[in-house]
Amino acid sequence: MVTFEDLRKIHLLSDLEDSALGRLLPFVQVQIFSRQAVIFKEGQPAEEFYMLLKGKVLLEVTASDNADISLGSVKPGYSFGWSALLPGSSYTSHALCIEPCEVLTISADKLLDILDDHPAIGYQVMKGIVSVLESRLRRRTEQLLKTLRSHPDIGTLISAPDGDAPAEGA
Repeated sequence: MVTFEDLRKIHLLSDLEDSALGRLLPFVQVQIFSRQAVIFKEGQPAEEFYMLLKGKVLLEVTASDNADISLGSVKPGYSFGWSALLPGSSYTSHALCIEPCEVLTISADKLLDILDDHPAIGYQVMKGIVSVLESRLRRRTEQLLKTLRSHPDIGTLISAPDGDAPAEGA
């Protein structure tokens, strides 16, 4: 059974008042996943929103038939499966448990109904989402720039003075 204390462990929900958590609580379920369990797959309809209580989840995308790329990991207290907040969406990555996990889930439709019906709750949750997404975007931008700088051809373009590309044949 999910408790107020469980919900408070989730960063996205930690600033909500008890009355707001009380609106969510009846619809949140706990699921237990074993190590190597797949929570969802890339391309699968996004119908659930997930919040990690215990364990560690790896988010990956398929780069080719025989290669997956890690986007990062989810630690306890953080949420994943954000695609579920956009009606009609599919998950954009796979979620794989890299150790046994305890995960809180809520139906995306139910969560969106609560956020629509209670704008103050929706505002607080969306502020939290924007903060997480901004952090992820910053980290991905840094990763991209690091990769570009290390590329033998692109790195020279980036390091050219005033952003000018070196003359051809130089």
